[in-house]
Amino acid sequence: MSKQIFVNLPVTNLQRSKAFYEAIGAVNNPAFSDETAACMVISDGIYAMLLTHDKWRQFTSKRITDAHAEAQVLLCLSADGREEVSSLVGRARDAGGKADPTPVQDFGFMYGRSFEDPDGHIWEVMWMDPKAVPPHA
Repeated sequence: MSKQIFVNLPVTNLQRSKAFYEAIGAVNNPAFSDETAACMVISDGIYAMLLTHDKWRQFTSKRITDAHAEAQVLLCLSADGREEVSSLVGRARDAGGKADPTPVQDFGFMYGRSFEDPDGHIWEVMWMDPKAVPPHA
């Protein structure tokens, strides 16, 4: 069975965050969504679980940090090409996110940009030329 990842993100406004992720191409799975959480399907194996702060506190007693001021994790999605990288960042910006909160990376064979969602969570979007990827050891 292939692995799946569920990225849990605390959000201040569930409807705004759900609309943002829909604008960048994620699809809501209503079977795992309610007034406290939204399961946003990014791909067959990647899901963003948007959780209200009250819901988030059910999983941990650790303080929720302000992701606009502090960072604990940088998430990275792969893209099929340079154009897809820029398109996704553009859609994020147009939906109320911040484009390129981290430096643009352009190494010819690899290209990456990033966006910040309305709660400050940073997502990188990266393309790498498949010919530049070394074979598995």
